Amino acid sequence: METKRALPILFLVMFLVMIGFGIIIPVLPFYAEELGADTFQLGLLMAVYSLMQLIFAPFWGRLSDRIGRKPVMLIGIAGLALSFFIQAMATELWMLFAARIIGGLLSSANMPTAMAYVADITTPENRGKGMGIIGAAVGLGFVFGPAIGGIFSKNSMSMPFYLAGFSSILTLILVFFLLKETLKKNTENATAEKRQSLWQSFSGPSSVLFILQLFISLSLSGLEATFAYFAAKKAGLNATDLGYIFMIMGFAGAMVQGGLMGKLTKKYGEGSVIQGGIIVSAIGFGLILLVNSFSTAAIFLTIFGIGNGVIRPSVSSLLTKTTTAGHGSATGLLSSFDSLGRIVGPPLGGWLFSLSIGLPYISGVIISVLAFVLYQVYRSKALILKTN
Repeated sequence: METKRALPILFLVMFLVMIGFGIIIPVLPFYAEELGADTFQLGLLMAVYSLMQLIFAPFWGRLSDRIGRKPVMLIGIAGLALSFFIQAMATELWMLFAARIIGGLLSSANMPTAMAYVADITTPENRGKGMGIIGAAVGLGFVFGPAIGGIFSKNSMSMPFYLAGFSSILTLILVFFLLKETLKKNTENATAEKRQSLWQSFSGPSSVLFILQLFISLSLSGLEATFAYFAAKKAGLNATDLGYIFMIMGFAGAMVQGGLMGKLTKKYGEGSVIQGGIIVSAIGFGLILLVNSFSTAAIFLTIFGIGNGVIRPSVSSLLTKTTTAGHGSATGLLSSFDSLGRIVGPPLGGWLFSLSIGLPYISGVIISVLAFVLYQVYRSKALILKTN
């Protein structure tokens, strides 16, 4: 498989997947409200999607190790399209819940399979660059998606959902015709994969990396859930200001992931990039406490975003290099831990914010320090295993 040709196609695919996902972000709360949802039900609507991803991502990752990356990715994107169209036509709240469950269950195939695909087509030296390109696609999708959703929701609340659905169908066609299968057909490997436990990836020093990713995801989602209230109280910022701030942060993160990840991991290795990313995001968390204007919010959040953005691709790269299970099994389990952080993070962040508005960011610094210590544990375990 030609890596030079495959990576840009995969970038476009994941960019379109995330644009579709991002389009509905600013619209879903108001749309659910129109169908009679209260704040608790809205929280459940958000959580059920992440819960499905938590449960099913390892299954899809492992399945892609057995039947191939392309069919699993096609299932994931088709599921996304189906869920968007159901949401667009929803007339009752239960239809929204059904769509979110279907969407979470099937679309949880996309991220682990895309990362496993990258691991298949890249050499160990270029793995970080490939994972960074996926991270950049995700980041840019989240930058443009909500902006598009916000614009089109002015005419009709269901229009962004139709738009997201058609975007998913376009992505499905692209994958079907342009993306080649990368999994080598090997009967012995397939038989070994069947015998392995789903938690085979969660063994040895690598298990520490999954916990590390959970911590990173937990602190990020806690920030995302509370920053709007924090910025409004500290600097009087409104929803439009926040949209621009998150757009600046998204662009900066995507540029670093897409442009610098490869160079950084090749020169310093994934371990150094993970540690550097944790330190920079911890500094970002601390600086957020000093926000007093649009400029400081944009600068400090961008510092945090750049640090946080390089961690996940580096962890993915390191895992696929060291795992004894298939690439899909490892990336599927990583997506599951990421989802767990996204489920626990927002209510935890909200509770901390209710105690004191700076607490989610102070806890972010503490969690970052713990993540840094966890990496040292991983490194010493890996070193012991190597010398034995």
